[in-house]
Amino acid sequence: MSRMARQMRGLLLMAVSCICAARAQAHPAQPSINLGDTSFLDAIGGPGLLVEEIGDGSHSGKTVDGAGQSIAGAPAVNAISGLTHIAWLGNRRLLGGWYGVEAVAVAAHVNAGSQGEAGGWGNLTLSPFILQWPETEVGRMRIVQRAVLDFDLPVGEYQRDSAVNLSSHAFTVHPYYAITLYPAKKIETSWRVHYLWNATNNAPPYATGARSSQAGQAIHFNATAGYQLPHGIWIGANGYYLKQVTDPKVNGTPLPDSPEQVGSIGPGAVWNLGRCLLYANAYHELGAENRPEGNKIVLRVQWIIGK
Repeated sequence: MSRMARQMRGLLLMAVSCICAARAQAHPAQPSINLGDTSFLDAIGGPGLLVEEIGDGSHSGKTVDGAGQSIAGAPAVNAISGLTHIAWLGNRRLLGGWYGVEAVAVAAHVNAGSQGEAGGWGNLTLSPFILQWPETEVGRMRIVQRAVLDFDLPVGEYQRDSAVNLSSHAFTVHPYYAITLYPAKKIETSWRVHYLWNATNNAPPYATGARSSQAGQAIHFNATAGYQLPHGIWIGANGYYLKQVTDPKVNGTPLPDSPEQVGSIGPGAVWNLGRCLLYANAYHELGAENRPEGNKIVLRVQWIIGK
């Protein structure tokens, strides 16, 4: 089996964010998503079984409002997580692509200073539908593509008496499309574009005083530009971008000027050892709105077990 689907959950799942100052706006935070957890050679895959472990570490030194200004008194947020991803692609084809399934489990610890901390299991991600297409050529450019329909089940740690939780306590649907292109010899660029729909949390934390909350719908993507060195090593730039396209809601009422946004960029590398691949990615966030902003490191080991 070649490299294939990697749908990870990120680090920070806070049920309600930024109750940071007496008059700061509280809003339903975006559930944790794949921001930079997948990178180079992202869309490549083929029949077989894949297992990978990923470790994330992040530090967000500030939280910003809708104008991108730091919120006074907002605590720093530190988080670490470990994720296990298992994916399988069969030999049968549908619409020209190999069909498969996947699952992702995550354990994490989040420390949000005066807001509290939480540790344990996060939501479970399941996909009953992966379509992985083999490499093709458009003109002289090689391309590889994949489409996936993922679901998050809210089975992780959640307590209504805590402002920091590892589960969003709401069902989510997030399909994505991934493509890897080789525009020139030893050059690759990979893009993974997600759409995210969040269901309503009918039991938000008590501190919010809300009967229900719903994070806004969002579009986000990961992107890379890599150069191949000898011995299976790729180096280059990686980044991600998130933009909520609808207002979050509290008690069914949209909150104006509350959608989240963040971008990032940083260096990364992958070492292809055949049936084992080692990834390292670093990200510096910028342009955040209505969310924490900081830095993130991702380390990943991928094993291609058999086919």
